[in-house]
Amino acid sequence: MNCAVLGAGAWGASLADRLVRNGHSVRIWAYEPDVADLINSSHTNRFLDGVVLAPSLVASSEIKDVVTGAEFVVLVAPSHVTRVVAEAAQPYLMRDAVVVVASKGIEQHTLARMSQVAADVFDRDGVVAISGPTFAAEVVRGQPTAIVAACADLAAAERVQQLFHGPSFRVYTQPDVIGVELGGAVKNVMALATGIAEGLELGFNARAALITRGLAEMTRLGVALGADPATFAGLAGVGDLVLTCTGLLSRNRALGVEIGRGKTLDEALRGRETVAEGVITTRSAKALSERVSVTMPIVDAAFSVLFEGEAPRDAIVELMNRDPRPERDD
Repeated sequence: MNCAVLGAGAWGASLADRLVRNGHSVRIWAYEPDVADLINSSHTNRFLDGVVLAPSLVASSEIKDVVTGAEFVVLVAPSHVTRVVAEAAQPYLMRDAVVVVASKGIEQHTLARMSQVAADVFDRDGVVAISGPTFAAEVVRGQPTAIVAACADLAAAERVQQLFHGPSFRVYTQPDVIGVELGGAVKNVMALATGIAEGLELGFNARAALITRGLAEMTRLGVALGADPATFAGLAGVGDLVLTCTGLLSRNRALGVEIGRGKTLDEALRGRETVAEGVITTRSAKALSERVSVTMPIVDAAFSVLFEGEAPRDAIVELMNRDPRPERDD
């Protein structure tokens, strides 16, 4: 298959490499010309240290050259620029191309999920969302990984499953796009929160509690928006949540740790070339929860710390001092 990958960060490059190694012809678009040049000249990517990408992967900073003629188009841009990238690609997209969204987030002003953004820009149904517990550095090294391809159109999800599935990269299908995308987005907020607790040296008990109650919050929000609660017990829910909250490669967890140790958000973000999606998603998740009247105390606490100047330890105290309630009470 002829594939286009839009976004040459760590995740985009790892997915493009995986597609090449599955036997597909792949072109990848890089926003930064020097990133495209390095992929073409030395098969390396500055976002993936020590990795040699498949030699036949072709990169360009011209989106027309990448999208034209592609049968599958995979969007892997950061959530805050996904619409802009999709709009740039739209004039060159074949009408019957399958659109895949691998970005994880919620658009700030519209509160749309990434598949909704793609469907809006490309004016089509059947956009497939892929998500799950994945660190790009492990995927590109061929370490065992499992993800979900979600679409209400099962045939489209199965085509994407066949595209990516391989010996070390297992792909499941399912129809619950809402649950899969919300799990992939909101878990980044929970990773920030657990990182803050880690930075405060609150221990493993606190981390386990935050992960578990974070899952409850994600599920409540998802159900209110029409998701299947069972989705949050799967790869795109608890699987991605646990990985991002505990894994040493998690950017969101690492950012939270720095904030827990006393840095402001601006100080923690300074000098970072990669995006920590949890910062943007904290705003979006809070707004979305308020829109549908869903209680999300951990999201609210993260928002207070990140954007309202509340001391991290005070936010944790407030969480612990909430009124007692049944575990399954909304």
